[in-house]
Amino acid sequence: MLTIDNVTVRLGGRAILERASATVPVGARVGLIGRNGAGKSTLMKALIGEIEPDDGEISKPSRARIGYIAQEAPHGSMTPEEVVLASATERAALLAELETCTDMDRMGDVHERLLAIDAYSAPARAAKILNGLGFDEEMQQRPVDSFSGGWKMRIALGALLFSEPDILLLDEPSNHLDLEATLWLENFLKSYPATLVVISHERDLLNKVVDHILHLQGGQLTLYPGGYDAFEKQRAERAAQLAAAKASQEAQAARLRDYVARNSARASTAKQAQSRAKMLAKMQPIAALMEDPSLSFDFPDPAEMKSPMITLESAAVGYGEAPPILKRLNFRIEADDRIALLGRNGNGKTTLARLLAAKLTPAEGALNAPGKLKVGYFTQYQVEELAGEDTPLDLMNRAMEGQSQSAGRAQLGRFGFSGARATQRVDKLSGGERARLALALITRDAPHLLILDEPTNHLDVDAREALVQALNDYTGAVILISHDRHMVELTADRLFLVDGGTAREYDGSMDDYIDFILGRKPKGEGVKANGAGVKPPVARPMAETRYAQSQLDKAEKALARASAEVERLDAQIVAASSGGQGGAGLQDLLTRRARAADALAAAEEAWLAAGAVLEAIAAA
Repeated sequence: MLTIDNVTVRLGGRAILERASATVPVGARVGLIGRNGAGKSTLMKALIGEIEPDDGEISKPSRARIGYIAQEAPHGSMTPEEVVLASATERAALLAELETCTDMDRMGDVHERLLAIDAYSAPARAAKILNGLGFDEEMQQRPVDSFSGGWKMRIALGALLFSEPDILLLDEPSNHLDLEATLWLENFLKSYPATLVVISHERDLLNKVVDHILHLQGGQLTLYPGGYDAFEKQRAERAAQLAAAKASQEAQAARLRDYVARNSARASTAKQAQSRAKMLAKMQPIAALMEDPSLSFDFPDPAEMKSPMITLESAAVGYGEAPPILKRLNFRIEADDRIALLGRNGNGKTTLARLLAAKLTPAEGALNAPGKLKVGYFTQYQVEELAGEDTPLDLMNRAMEGQSQSAGRAQLGRFGFSGARATQRVDKLSGGERARLALALITRDAPHLLILDEPTNHLDVDAREALVQALNDYTGAVILISHDRHMVELTADRLFLVDGGTAREYDGSMDDYIDFILGRKPKGEGVKANGAGVKPPVARPMAETRYAQSQLDKAEKALARASAEVERLDAQIVAASSGGQGGAGLQDLLTRRARAADALAAAEEAWLAAGAVLEAIAAA
């Protein structure tokens, strides 16, 4: 077992872990979660011995091999395949020994051991892991130094998975992965044969892979059975119990204070009053589970924009004089579209996003968009570049030059930077806070179109849920690139597959796409033909039918999403009410429920209207 016993870790004088305890059974698959900055990575470093606890003890099985990705990415002239194979240290040592061994008996022992550890199939297994992480055959044979930092971290992950440690520790393993590699990793970890502890904010991974949730909050650890959904339910029940206990304790304290105040001066009751005063002083206040009130995303709604918002006609795009990365781009973006771009890293998703954001111009063909179109474009580079002594208010005032400081504060307040939070130094903000600040900056002029390229990398699970809610409330169009399947499924109505040098609409669902990625569906299934600018040889009624069907499908997805949101809020309202919670929290839930009900009614109308159009075409 892996045991954490009353562990305290202080960094910079602040207690990150304080008398934290938990026991991880052998073979358990644990998701380590907590808000950004709670200390998850610190705990992971303590588990591998990189940080020595100030107090308490961490005990592990004496002969257990612990696997963890080092901070430094691999480098040098070795290939990814060679790096992965070298991680199997016993295999590498035995093969090296064979090269110089002259003792026939020893050679027989070595060959026997190599067979026992399945050493001869290792190259095939290494290739399978690397392929799952996005490395094709050519990439597996290139020098490691030819890859970017993100790809080097994939190599490090591949080596760790291949080494099959007895206790596998993973810290945000999907941060450097695209959706396709994330799906592969999730499938791989489902069948991992040993103990697993993974820090992750991927809701799907936490539901499908782990069987326990280890929650780190306020320096304390609590182990819950089940996946993330089960944890959320148990946490809600625990919050209700704590709130009730806190209310009971406060009532008891009030009675004690009243007794002491009324009886301290009377000789006959002074002793009892003194005893109650001591009892009151010894009371340890019960802390209710508090949500961070600064966790906020609220996108300003744009002015009305007619459809189509953007039209691409036989467009091609690339960089400089090099051949175009994407060609034969023929599609339109409607004013209320919610589109997710699918496809492996390197296929051109970011290039397409930059074209739609007007950061690149077509090398061929045309991109048509109204001059008044406003686009908010989010990338990870913006988050990483936010640093220095500036405050959020400094940055917002510069971005909104000519507008009042109160306007800048109002925009920051939409994203949780109210009051003193607006004047903190940016270099003191967490990654999640900088991501919120970047989103506040790019939406300052209420864009008609949001293009978000991996917006969740620095966000914890709760922050991701808040972002999903904000995107669903936003009235403009959204184009999303994300490895977070949960976010894609809850926000996207249309899927585009960027593959083979072009981008086409994908008619299937996310489940269909997952089957495709995991090899359970043929490659071309679900992908619409592009046409490369040539009018398809079909009759106009057939085109109208296809368009009407696509509108019905879109309305159906919106209806399902709106219905799910109403159900989710109903469950939260019931939990809050039964737990005795009221006040502003319950009122906020009721307000959001009313908005969600309006959205559901509108979605139902749109679905009925789309169905009527399709029926009319069929009857014509």
